[in-house]
Amino acid sequence: MTGLIRVAIIDDHPLFREGVVNTLVGVEGIEVVGEGATAADALRIAQEHSPDVVLLDVMIAGGGIEATSNVVRAHPNVHIIMLTASDDEQHVASALKAGARGYLLKGSGGEEIVQAVRAIAAGDSYVAPNLAARLLCKKADTIEAAAADDYHNLTSREAEVLALLARGLSNKEIARAFSCTERTIKHHMTGIMQKLNVRNRVQAVLKYQPTRK
Repeated sequence: MTGLIRVAIIDDHPLFREGVVNTLVGVEGIEVVGEGATAADALRIAQEHSPDVVLLDVMIAGGGIEATSNVVRAHPNVHIIMLTASDDEQHVASALKAGARGYLLKGSGGEEIVQAVRAIAAGDSYVAPNLAARLLCKKADTIEAAAADDYHNLTSREAEVLALLARGLSNKEIARAFSCTERTIKHHMTGIMQKLNVRNRVQAVLKYQPTRK
């Protein structure tokens, strides 16, 4: 995307919310356009300000997961990052299913928050690496067989792209590795997500990891 990344923060702890705002204010290319404390605030701010990215706590009045679902359904161009103290894997799964594009823990540093905001605004997904690694270990046994079947449906190039994605490379970095355009990589990603029956890059990596030996 071009221009400023418009961001809103929804959290019911004023001091924490102020800290996130202070982290983002002054960062080149990012503009804070709204703050709130409840699920109702999230939907109102999405309607009134059309932010590109909303940082949203799971534990807010009205429910962060429900707020995510309502915002994404009504405003599909508004992308949600859960920024929460909860590392419960069910919350992560429910958030991604509801349409969240990212999941960060409140212990994340300012640099990681900025990185996640920029990634989501660019159309990528982001889950805190330490959380993603733990989830992968817990889920491996239950999804290994199905993941392997779907994985073998990928073309050799799609498998190579997915392997680099799992190492944390961006579309731009993957395109450079294969000496092609980002548009070509995005085309491969579309095929990967369709064949793996997933909605975003994070889910693709989660499903891919158990097939690695």
